[in-house]
Amino acid sequence: MLKAHRVRRADRISGWAGGPLFVCGRLICGGRALPTTAGENCKSLGESGFLVDTNRIAQAIEPPLAAMGYRLVRVVLTSGRRATLQVMAERLDDEPMTVEDCAQISHSVSALLDVADPIPGAYMLEISSPGIDRPLVRAEDYDRFCGSQAKIELARPVGGRKRFRGRLLGTSGGNVRLATEIGETELPLDAVARAKLVLTDDLIAATRRPRKH
Repeated sequence: MLKAHRVRRADRISGWAGGPLFVCGRLICGGRALPTTAGENCKSLGESGFLVDTNRIAQAIEPPLAAMGYRLVRVVLTSGRRATLQVMAERLDDEPMTVEDCAQISHSVSALLDVADPIPGAYMLEISSPGIDRPLVRAEDYDRFCGSQAKIELARPVGGRKRFRGRLLGTSGGNVRLATEIGETELPLDAVARAKLVLTDDLIAATRRPRKH
């Protein structure tokens, strides 16, 4: 395992710190410590009481990343000893992410955030790839990975349940179709709190197949 060195001081530094970090099949590049002064009102940042709109951050960085050949998967802000902004992305050509890809994204996103200044205080910027057992974030993800096993947790119960596991059958009419142990189930996409693929032998084999160009 290669481990990134964490930056522990809050003043501005250039570039991204440390090397790559591989964790459970995910590629994570080292972060930067970035001081900021403004925030938005979506997620609370630690004990400071400031609010941060991660959706707005995603909207700001998604077009530039697409122009560079990357698909934004999600943006997540976590708090702790130091707040961390995780930007998860993948290549549009579906080739595996490399350290060089992470570095390019890190430099581009850092420059955008320097200008937008969306988070109060110092924080770490972490660039990562989604990994094999990736999160399912967009509606098209459920169609893209149709046939794969997935775990889905709902914000509100359907049929008395919030947690489901089964084979993805795609989407239909604002619902995700899932083949479960008790038959096919349709779950409202707007009720999904979190979802991810399940690591199976079939999924691993699919990622190893040569891609057609």
